[in-house]
Amino acid sequence: MGIQNFAWSVFACVVVALLIFDLGVFNRKDEVITLKKSMYLSFFYITISCLFGLFVFNEFGSGSASEYYTGFLLEKTMSLDNIFMISMIFKFFKIPQQYQHRVLFWGILGVIILRAVMIYAGAALLEQFSWILFILAAVLIVTGIKTLYMLDKPATKINDTFIYKWLSKHLNLHPELVGNKFTIRKEGKLFFTPLFMALVTIESMDLIFAIDSIPAIFAVTQNSFIVYSSNIFAILGLRALFFCLENIVERFKYIKYSLAVILILIGIKIFVAHFVPIPKLIPLLITIVLILTGIGVSVIKAK
Repeated sequence: MGIQNFAWSVFACVVVALLIFDLGVFNRKDEVITLKKSMYLSFFYITISCLFGLFVFNEFGSGSASEYYTGFLLEKTMSLDNIFMISMIFKFFKIPQQYQHRVLFWGILGVIILRAVMIYAGAALLEQFSWILFILAAVLIVTGIKTLYMLDKPATKINDTFIYKWLSKHLNLHPELVGNKFTIRKEGKLFFTPLFMALVTIESMDLIFAIDSIPAIFAVTQNSFIVYSSNIFAILGLRALFFCLENIVERFKYIKYSLAVILILIGIKIFVAHFVPIPKLIPLLITIVLILTGIGVSVIKAK
């Protein structure tokens, strides 16, 4: 078995084990996840992700490990927007806390499949047309500038989104929750509950976020294993991170400035690296410094 195939096998086993452990051990029942439990879970997932980075270092070397950690930090930082949007969706559909983990768990499964398809397609395109990388770089620069411009704009309302309007028009919607069910049968008709609406809305929002985050990681590395593994490990801990930061995520708004600058710099790096070689450790160090700066400014301003 080649190194790449062995790495994919280890990655698949770890992810499946985490999903089974999460659903079968930590969250067998529909219950409210306490702040203490969510903090422990967040620490657990971050530790596993960091340890997997050491596995990448052992199998592929320091350069690939730097790319993995850079991709992981990027996706983890960008997930703050996801947390804010998920919180809005739960409030809009009035999803009680004891059912939120169920929605997020199935949402994460959908994300794992969706990201696999998108990353596979992206890797195939880059392999055939290497010049697409420069288009991704330009997209990142534009996205970073757009992020800076949109920071003070009001958030999108859920009932104004395309997916909500489409679902409301084409599906039989049940106005109230029925336990933890996504669908019910009533008078011979299939009805979709608010739990289902929340799940589909979260999935559609993640698709929009993925259009930004996946090009960012491809700009760091074109190794599909590094891209996918760093992406998925960052997402796996999103549920626990959500319950940790749901009520305080808006206090870390200055991280968004850091993220916007990171996207712009990564885009510029692609063009510069075409003429001048850039050590793989540099993007990781810049990412860490900018994220810590955003966190520090957010904490100071919050006080």
